[in-house]
Amino acid sequence: MKCVFVTVGTTSFDDLIECVSARDSLQIIKSLGYDRVILQIGRGMVVPEPFSTESFTLDVYRYKDSLKEDLQKADLVISHAGAGSCLETLEKGKPIVVVINEKLMNNHQLELAKQLHKEGHLFYCTCSTLPGLLQSMDLSTLKCYPPGQPEKFSAFLDKVVGLQK
Repeated sequence: MKCVFVTVGTTSFDDLIECVSARDSLQIIKSLGYDRVILQIGRGMVVPEPFSTESFTLDVYRYKDSLKEDLQKADLVISHAGAGSCLETLEKGKPIVVVINEKLMNNHQLELAKQLHKEGHLFYCTCSTLPGLLQSMDLSTLKCYPPGQPEKFSAFLDKVVGLQK
């Protein structure tokens, strides 16, 4: 079983859920050899219909106490750009595609994703470019994120968000 885990954390990011659960996206995901997609939809209004066929399963839920189990299972994580979700995924050594929510004005999320992308730890895109990225990305090019450096990460975050110069 190869699994894609999609997470929006505690927020709602309907565009992402809509985009990933669209037939075209699911076809692409399937063509890449994944046979299961787990959608964690948070507070979202878009609630895709879970389904299961012989060759493919779509699971949908709002919240769990911990995403650890789903992250563990995942062969690929597609996440909103929340720092917590990104960091947790990177520390587990999972390949991650961060999808920027263009409707959010405070786009320090974008800065974070850009920086981590520059360092080779993740791919990032917007909802509209996600299907293309999924088809073209090479996960083997991603570098492991050095684990156990939360202070480095929070310092970086502070800088990005402009708390310190």
